[in-house]
Amino acid sequence: MNLNFIPSALVILRFLIGPFLLWDSWDGKTSIWFVIAFVVAFLSDIFDGIIARRLGISTAQLRQADSWADVCLYICVAASAWLTHPEILMAFQIPLLAGVSAQLLWWVVNLVKYGKPASYHTYSAKFWGITLFVATVALFGFNYGGITLWLSIIVCILHSAEEIAMTLILPTWQHDVLSIFHALKLREQQLE
Repeated sequence: MNLNFIPSALVILRFLIGPFLLWDSWDGKTSIWFVIAFVVAFLSDIFDGIIARRLGISTAQLRQADSWADVCLYICVAASAWLTHPEILMAFQIPLLAGVSAQLLWWVVNLVKYGKPASYHTYSAKFWGITLFVATVALFGFNYGGITLWLSIIVCILHSAEEIAMTLILPTWQHDVLSIFHALKLREQQLE
């Protein structure tokens, strides 16, 4: 039985869950289905890469689609947060703007250098994903935006800084570069 469709199906699932989250929050409140769907999306993000690597089909295209699915999902989560918890977002407006600015700078640096976004899937990205998961569940499941949101913003800024540095270090576009140390080693190999 050919299971090669599973990673792509998990990425597509994440693309579809994002708009569902937005739809669920459209009236200014969310149902339990919001958190359940978000957990499913988070798990799909974990397992699409694991399964792709096990099947030997972890291509640059699949990794880029994975990154775009994440962007779609979290734009929908951010819009949902604005619809349901604007007071929390306003209380965190300066740190949130700093995090968004760091991500926008990351996009600009990658677009200028490579003509497309990077798809590194670093350890810091994985850690940021975990903090985003915790902050999202805390916000939508428990109406809490304190330490969990702060931690997610701080990790976002650190992660963005690492990946900007990686883009400046690497001479060519690469996918699945786990850290700045891996990027330095890759650069050394490419320049030999």
